[in-house]
Amino acid sequence: MSKEYNIAVIPGDGTGPEVVTEGIKALEAVSRKCKVAFRFKEFRLGGEHYMENGTLLPDDVLEELREMDAIFLGAIGHSDVKPGILEKEILLKLRFELDLYINLRPVKLFPGVETPLKNKGPDDIDFVVVRENTEGIYAGGGGFFKKGSPHEVAIQESINTRKGVERCIRYAFEYCKKRNKDRHLTLCAKTNVLIYESDLWYRVFEEVQKDYPDVQTDYQHVDALCMWMIKNPEQFDVIVTNNIFGDIITDIGAIIQGGLGIAAGGNINPEGTAMFEPIGGSAPKYAGTNKINPLAAISAVQMMLDYLGENEAAETLLESIKRVLEYDLRSMDAGKMGFGTSQVGDLVVSYI
Repeated sequence: MSKEYNIAVIPGDGTGPEVVTEGIKALEAVSRKCKVAFRFKEFRLGGEHYMENGTLLPDDVLEELREMDAIFLGAIGHSDVKPGILEKEILLKLRFELDLYINLRPVKLFPGVETPLKNKGPDDIDFVVVRENTEGIYAGGGGFFKKGSPHEVAIQESINTRKGVERCIRYAFEYCKKRNKDRHLTLCAKTNVLIYESDLWYRVFEEVQKDYPDVQTDYQHVDALCMWMIKNPEQFDVIVTNNIFGDIITDIGAIIQGGLGIAAGGNINPEGTAMFEPIGGSAPKYAGTNKINPLAAISAVQMMLDYLGENEAAETLLESIKRVLEYDLRSMDAGKMGFGTSQVGDLVVSYI
């Protein structure tokens, strides 16, 4: 074995534990094939754990996670927990405290996967969204005045720092060079309405671009970009944007690449650790049914391998995922795949 990596595993809620099992199964198969070793440590975080003992994300657990090489998250979300508690006190806290300031979302349509876009195929849908992950409206302050009355006022602020914007934009330029596809980076903002926030993004984007003369750039308003993602997605290579716009456009990206069954993402601190996850949520109605598609979770660990610099292992797993998609699955929808959750995991392992 060349190196042993310490991987934190957070199975979470709903179908999270089921898809995490298949992700680890794939990692263990790659480990044997490519001589890469993993040491897993499981952390019980999420709605079930919170309901049992009232614990969300203790400081000692946070410090342990900080020292891990990477984190593999299944899903966090529970219908019996008031909305906002788990999201703010676990998911957002992980992003903010570990400074996971890059959200990386590949949008890639693989052969064998259907897209709702007419006359579009794998050559047309192949881009990456780089989303700022620790600032913007999710980190902003706000509050209510005269809540519940006819005169109620709700205020939600968006916080954007020069440092936060620049490091995200610079990461996007570097990623665009590394990806080496079209070397075309698009800034997504809203300069005609969100004047102050978008002005900062636009100015920093133009300044940083001077350091990357080999990368072509352009700008699109977020509403126009949403339209073009559907009409002509082939125009995009890498998109960089703020937190809230990134949250919205990556859901469009998920559906045009075939749905939540394949969509995975990374929350990355390039100078620290990173967390990888399927983006589909806990899907509690499918928990325990062996129907959920685990390929998004397996794709998440494929991204993890790439982040760790294990290129051979990452490529091996990617090719296995492609083969399952092209030759085996009937559908990306839960319960319509033609195979159960664990069987899909077995298929991936068989190709490895």
